[in-house]
Amino acid sequence: MANIETFDEHPSGTLAAGDGFKLADVDPDSTPGYPGGKSDGRALLEELDGKLAALQEQLFAEAKFGGTKRVLLILQAMDTAGKGGIVAHVVGAMDPQGVQLKAFKAPTDEEKSYDFLWRIEKEVPAAGMVGVFDRSHYEDVLIHRVHGWAPPEELERRYTAINEFEARLAASGTRIVKVMLNISRDEQKARLLARLDDPSKHWKYSSSDLKERAFWDDYMAAYQAAFDKTHTEVAPWHVVPANKKWYARIAVQQLLLQAMEDLNLKWPAAEFDVALERSLVERS
Repeated sequence: MANIETFDEHPSGTLAAGDGFKLADVDPDSTPGYPGGKSDGRALLEELDGKLAALQEQLFAEAKFGGTKRVLLILQAMDTAGKGGIVAHVVGAMDPQGVQLKAFKAPTDEEKSYDFLWRIEKEVPAAGMVGVFDRSHYEDVLIHRVHGWAPPEELERRYTAINEFEARLAASGTRIVKVMLNISRDEQKARLLARLDDPSKHWKYSSSDLKERAFWDDYMAAYQAAFDKTHTEVAPWHVVPANKKWYARIAVQQLLLQAMEDLNLKWPAAEFDVALERSLVERS
């Protein structure tokens, strides 16, 4: 990567929401660990697309021969924070055959008749896949806390259930990457106005976004509680400053790359005589 600016400090450390973490202390406009600017970030993203795609192919190939490893990227954020951009510009570098994307909407009546994790467990990635949750089980502790739809004791039960669920996933070979894209209230306002000013973006706008915006401080408190309760060794949270979309994308790309590298992926060994098959191909 000659002449391409790289991270001075890896996002897995600088963006971790561990002990003592305070969301209020994070500047959504900052670029922790990265000394370059927008053009540098775009160049880095493009440079590492191939590496990410190659690792995903290895993950997929291993599973074809009995491998159980998989990756789950969980994306949480306030509206307009850029989840779709992460899917398009980071996850989009990978072969779609090896990606399972699920965008969770408000639960249906049937889904509400079961425990909150019922619909989530049905969507966990299969072996060899990179799963992506655009919103997730965390909605059931965020919005329910903000609007008082669940009492405190039920929220505590859900935090515990989430930790147990994620521990089971990790034990089964899943590498979990949990990301909160952190934008400022002012930046969200600017992005909402930009959607209204562009007819090609009107389909993205919903008046419900404005209603939830009124509870901004409550949501920040709910996110802080989620970090406090569910940041674990096997499923740590990372809070990515997201006012600069280009930075959010390279930070998430770095987190995914590390998750896959930590799986120590190997190309499956040939189960046939390579020399013999080569000679047969040459004579064909």
